[in-house]
Amino acid sequence: MTDAPYTGLTREHWAATADGLLLSLRPWNSPDHARIDLPGQPSAHGSDSDSLEAFARSFLLAAVRLHGEQGNDPQGFAEWYADGLRAGTDPASPNAWPRPDRLGQAKVEAYSIALGLHLSRPWLWDRLNDQDRERIVAWLATVVGEQYPPVNWVWFQIVVETFLESVGGPWSAADIESGLAVHESLYRGHGWYADGPERAFDHYNGWAFHVFPLLWATMGSTLVEHSLVTAWRDRLAQYLRTVVHLQGGNGSPLVQGRSLTYRFATAAPLWMGAITGATDVPLGLLRRGASGMLAHFLDRGVPDDRGLLNLGWYGEWPRIAQSYSGPGSPYWVVKGMLGLMLPADHPVWVAREEPLPVEAGDFTLQLPEPGWLVSGTKVDGVVRIVNHGTDHSVPGDRRADSPLYARIAYSTHTMPPMDSAAWSTAVENSVAIVHPELGPSHRNGFTTVSTGVSAATAHWVRTAETGRDHGSGRQGEVIEGPRLVVGSLLRGSHEVRAVVVEGNVDPEWQLEVSGWPLSGTEPPTVEGQMAKAATDGLVSSVAAGAGFEYDVRRSTEASAVGNHTAVPCARIHPEPDVVYLATVTLGGYPEPLPLVSSEGRTVRVEWSDGQVDRLELTGPR
Repeated sequence: MTDAPYTGLTREHWAATADGLLLSLRPWNSPDHARIDLPGQPSAHGSDSDSLEAFARSFLLAAVRLHGEQGNDPQGFAEWYADGLRAGTDPASPNAWPRPDRLGQAKVEAYSIALGLHLSRPWLWDRLNDQDRERIVAWLATVVGEQYPPVNWVWFQIVVETFLESVGGPWSAADIESGLAVHESLYRGHGWYADGPERAFDHYNGWAFHVFPLLWATMGSTLVEHSLVTAWRDRLAQYLRTVVHLQGGNGSPLVQGRSLTYRFATAAPLWMGAITGATDVPLGLLRRGASGMLAHFLDRGVPDDRGLLNLGWYGEWPRIAQSYSGPGSPYWVVKGMLGLMLPADHPVWVAREEPLPVEAGDFTLQLPEPGWLVSGTKVDGVVRIVNHGTDHSVPGDRRADSPLYARIAYSTHTMPPMDSAAWSTAVENSVAIVHPELGPSHRNGFTTVSTGVSAATAHWVRTAETGRDHGSGRQGEVIEGPRLVVGSLLRGSHEVRAVVVEGNVDPEWQLEVSGWPLSGTEPPTVEGQMAKAATDGLVSSVAAGAGFEYDVRRSTEASAVGNHTAVPCARIHPEPDVVYLATVTLGGYPEPLPLVSSEGRTVRVEWSDGQVDRLELTGPR
């Protein structure tokens, strides 16, 4: 009987995947191993930065392998990367790396090199000669005293300077203390961090804010305070209780937020729970979640036929990337492979896989920090969120909606379109005012009234084509429209979406409620107001009241999961201060539609199982 009944993956499969990723890079390296020049769309930072990124992130993976195998190194990873470290940090080398004080992205990659040196220290650093060590220290030391943006980046400086301290190099206690202060300022509660002052809730919460601090705590710094580590462990424990609910039965993580091309790096916080023991989630569930993410991508052609992680999701699709991403960026997937730090006899590797929450039964959750309602349905394995709290922005900021953050809903089984139209207008999972010339309006900068209600000034933005973005919506000339108060109730496959339009309404405008995007290699079939993707057996539909007309918005080459995308929509010419109701559905086997009604601004929903919920559709004045 296997101990991995859900995924079939053992530690040996994980190790073979990691080794395959590392060995597949060798045809692309320079003779001195300092450069790894991968094919693909370059980042905004240029080829030297991209080459360093591929080296540094893969070196960290090699260090994880060395650490977990206690130096057993049949592939010669230690010496291979030692050669690259020598050449990359030699100022006289033609392949010398750009310095962190001269190139911002090198600050990021210095983190991977420093942490990798720490993890592999007995088998690499301790075997270098003095000259090699001095050059590496000199390169890393250029971070000392540098300014870092007040986001997850502060950890790159903290870790580098902590390694420098451990080897007798220069470092600054002030740098570390200020970075720790920034980290603490970003904590929002219940295990959730925002990546900066914006409402930026995404996978960085797991693979950065819960990973970097607890790995740093193992480095032996004199500045590690027990009280801080205790707080971080408690926050991780809280987050893990939640995040295991945000994985689909197909193994996929929630498809939301920037840097999606890091793929199964989303497994990182699960492994941190096992590494630190700071969790009450069963180890078998952590293992099933992490291995499920890896299996999800392995089963869909990742890595590619060259053994490479390309810019994409399954296949290569560069538009998923942000401007900071180059061909080496996807190797941040190393964070999702931290379980290989643990030996084969560690309890997490011998624990029998346990079902994910969505495999055990239906559930609903409220997550007030990101402003999400969550529903999981066992019958199809779909986990969906409804979003009234995240937009990678701040209240009142009139920019275009980011398709990665500002849509009303995201799931484990759909991907928001990311073509130019999706960055310019709210093409799916939105409540919008449709202007005859400018199209659907945006809600970015909305005010969160409660976990399920938000209020926004609808606005249109004449955006300029700027290529890839850092996650936020695009800016441009703003045209303001009426105020929309939008509320949601979520249960099973259905979201009841309610809206009131406040203010003057142009008779040419229409109110649009758009549903879930379904994408496939073939065009999704359309049945009335319903779009159905036969490939995954999912149904996406919008059902509204009298007076609504129905349409399906189609696009091509807009999604990384299929060339053809369909979005069901319902539209009506609205009247001010009237409550409009629509049921927005995503599922493989949706329950019967709920009964919906309103009295004043109170919405009543009777679900098919008899449960009754109510929603007050009021917003701040």
